[in-house]
Order: sequence, then structure tokens, then C-alpha cells
Amino acid sequence: MTGTPRPFTIDIPQAQLDDLQTRLALTRYPEKEIVEDWDQGIPLAYVQDVAAYWANDYDWRRCETALNALPNFLIEIDGLDIHFIHVRSANPNARPLILTHGWPGSVLEFIDVIGPLSEDYHLVIPSLPGYAFSGKPTKPGWSVEQIGLAWNTLMLALGYDRYFAQGGDWGSAVTCAIGAQNLGACAGIHVNMVVGRPPEDMMTDLTDFEKAALARFQWYQDKDTGYSIQQATRPQTLGYGLADSPVGQMAWILEKFHGWSDCDGHPETVFSRDHLLDNVMLYWLNNAAASSARLYWHSFRSFSSGDISIPSGCSLFPQELMRLSRRWAETRYKQIVYWNELPKGGHFAAMEQPELFVQELRACFGGMTL
Repeated sequence: MTGTPRPFTIDIPQAQLDDLQTRLALTRYPEKEIVEDWDQGIPLAYVQDVAAYWANDYDWRRCETALNALPNFLIEIDGLDIHFIHVRSANPNARPLILTHGWPGSVLEFIDVIGPLSEDYHLVIPSLPGYAFSGKPTKPGWSVEQIGLAWNTLMLALGYDRYFAQGGDWGSAVTCAIGAQNLGACAGIHVNMVVGRPPEDMMTDLTDFEKAALARFQWYQDKDTGYSIQQATRPQTLGYGLADSPVGQMAWILEKFHGWSDCDGHPETVFSRDHLLDNVMLYWLNNAAASSARLYWHSFRSFSSGDISIPSGCSLFPQELMRLSRRWAETRYKQIVYWNELPKGGHFAAMEQPELFVQELRACFGGMTL
């Protein structure tokens, strides 16, 4: 069952912002880490510095105004309200494109690419179920495959009987699900995280690129998968702490912007502090710690990696967590029509390298037809 799109305005009550101030002032911090880097997690001094800025200098209303300057909507799909931004291009030859974020991101990942991309595309940018202003699933089943079906329903409801799809992180998994489902409306996909497994029979003669990709993923496996295991197995337990502590929620998220980006050791070399906190606020203000984490619980137990036969494009940024060589990728993506390996950038490509991201999408979809 699909509803009708309803205009939506973001209007956070001042009481919520006052409550945030109170909680920030009452934060109880742990002792300092016993190493001089991020090896035990996000450092105490940095967390306290960001928290002080959050309390004294950060302005949520600035972000709220910027979001409300865009056309925001809600639509009911399968009993759940989905929030989305819908920017129609003034270009008569524009083509529809749905952009999907991941965790710990949000629609704000795309805020700097909306302007240039809307010159050529009608943009649909939804918040994942359980994230930001979308509804929170109240029953099992909202895996990436279900979201892929919902996104197809969304595009059809908006009058787009043919469209392109793009994503990174969970957005990549959703986009790949759309491609694998191949229901007839999606004409092609682009991902900046290539989801798949290296084939066993190609592991004996590795290229330098493949060795580097495996080393990066091994770091992730050895040092950075704890969050994923927790969110996939006990998201509810995690939620109690993060829902009660804004600093806890902030630290849980900002650690990933450090470890997953091409930031030379500090996230604020590529992301502004305001942009980082804007993203955190979409989790905090919507009490989305547990509901966003449940996407791992919904998806990891049913995750599929079916072959994708529709035209596909892949942009590989060097600090991405998962990078497949082209020969590895071709075992799943059966019709790769665009492939590029970028010189800089990481997991949050649209937010980290917006100009390169726009160039990649134009190059990829420019060679596809609806």
C-alpha cells in the first residue's frame, strides 16, 4: 500500500534543544585513553572539544533552515512513513536519480552535491527507515531488499517509470538490491562501495590493487567491526546508552568519520565541525540510535548478494572499506559500463569529495540511457 506524498517541514521544538544543552552540561566522561592515537577509540580530548563547541557555538537552526530550503516530503510505503527530499531539475532533459545514504550518514551526505546534480537530474533523496525523519519499523523485515522494493515503489509513485539509482555504504547495498531485483524501472546503478566477495579462484595471483584492498579490509575486520557486530546482534541494548547521552551518540558516529575517510588522521581536515554535528543531530533529535542500528539486525540475517545484470558503474575511492578489483566485481556486476579508481577520498564520498562525486555520477550515467 502506497500513500500520497505530503509536504514536510522540519521544526524541532525548542524544548528538545534545551534538553540537549542540559545533557551536554551533565556529561560524565571516562578517563583518558592510555595510547596517544585513536587505537582505543575516539580520544577524550577531541570528544570534549567537540562537545564544548556543540554546547556553546553550534546552531541547529542554521541546519534546519538549510534543509527546509529543500522540498521535503513524507510518503507512506508498506505502512511506514518515508522522509525524502525531492528536487526537480529545471532541465527539460533531466533524468530521475535516487540517492541513498548509509550508516552513520544521512541525507546530509548529499547536501553539497544537490545543486550541481540537479542541473541534469531530478533528485530523490530518502532517509532510510529508522533514520532521521523516516518512520521506525515496528516489526522485522525491513532489510536492504525490502528497502530496495520500497524505493522502487517510491519512484513509481513520483511518476518516474524509469530511473537511475546510486548509493554508498548501506545505500550501496540498497542500490545493489534494486539492481538485482531488476523490476523493470531501474535503468542503471552506480555505487561508491562495491559490494561483493573476492572469488576464491582469483586469490592466488593478486594484483597490487587487490593486495592493498585486502589489507584495508583486514584492518577493518581486525580493528573496526565491533560496532557492526553489536548493531547486528544487540541494537536494543546499545540504544539505551546512545539514546540517553548526546556525547555518546556523537562519539559513536564521529569515530567512523575518522577511520573511514581520507582525512590524514583527523576528520576535520575534510569535514567541517558543523557538518559533522549536523549529521549527528539527525540521529540525536530523532532518537534514532537503536532504530538506525536495527538495519544491521534486519539485513545481516537475510543479506543476499545476487547477480546484477543491469548497467552498473563503480567508483573506487582509495580509503573505502571494501574495494573490489574489476575482475572480482565482474563476477557479480555482469554489465559494468563505467569503472574508475580515484586518487583521493573515502567512504563518505559525496560528503568528503563532492566535486569528484558529481564528476563520477555524470561520467557514469552520462553513458547510460533510460
